[in-house]
Amino acid sequence: MSADLQTQFDALIDADERIEPRDWMPDAYRKTLIRQIAQHAHSEIIGMQPEGNWITRAPSLKRKAILMAKVQDEAGHGLYLYGAAETLGVDRAELLDLLHTRKQKYSSIFNYPTISWADVGAIGWLVDGAAITNQVPLCRCSYGPYARAMIRICKEESFHQRQGFEILLTLSNGTPAQRGLAQDAVNRWWWPSLMMFGPPDADSPNSAQSMAWGIKRFSNDELRQKFVDMTVPQAGVLGLTLPDPELRFDEETGHHHFGEIDWTEFYQVVKGNGPCNEQRLRHRVRAHEEGAWVGEAAAAYAAKQASREGVAVA
Repeated sequence: MSADLQTQFDALIDADERIEPRDWMPDAYRKTLIRQIAQHAHSEIIGMQPEGNWITRAPSLKRKAILMAKVQDEAGHGLYLYGAAETLGVDRAELLDLLHTRKQKYSSIFNYPTISWADVGAIGWLVDGAAITNQVPLCRCSYGPYARAMIRICKEESFHQRQGFEILLTLSNGTPAQRGLAQDAVNRWWWPSLMMFGPPDADSPNSAQSMAWGIKRFSNDELRQKFVDMTVPQAGVLGLTLPDPELRFDEETGHHHFGEIDWTEFYQVVKGNGPCNEQRLRHRVRAHEEGAWVGEAAAAYAAKQASREGVAVA
């Protein structure tokens, strides 16, 4: 029986069809999805912090409104993703507990500080640009709920990327001081953005199997290269330089060659030793604890309504 189910699962994967929650799936496939979707969801809600820090300090009412909408989008993305994870039989509260106790991770990029308004632009252009590169292929993920959630998320991330580009374009065409802020932000966010795609393929233990299952469509290095090739021309439009003296276009390969990434820094941040690891997680835990009454009140109200309906029916 188990062999037949495995054969059916393999046939769906080979046919590039979707696995749905009620379909049989190998335990390893389920665990891989839970790990990846949970990390993605955690990244969305932790990722609200670096930019949320600038809502009260945005330079205009228009900028404030746009940034508020973006941060709200990130909360929505987390909601979609936690919902997708729950279809795999895991409880959202359990996932949040794993995040708060440091047993599950989120993207390393959200452990860097935002020290100027230009950082909001750099995050939109570079970080959300990297996210789009990584996430658009997930719209074809073999697991149906995850793939469908990614369709809306990618549309909204595309808006976020354009918003960040526009902020940097405005600054780079402003005063020398404003242009300096834009260049400084790009200098600080460029390398962490390249790290977002994960370690090199040779050092990525889960990448090959995820690709075999159709969860991922491209390897870490392939996605990183796509991002660099997409971003270099955009930097030219902005009139900003990317902080890599080895960056050049290779006529033979048709791709941009870029320098070696400092993977020591990447692993230090992943291990919890980044500039803002403790701050971001501590803030997240405090917000969760202080907001617990909202969920309790909603549950009490729902129970009260259900009780009333039961009496009315009787």
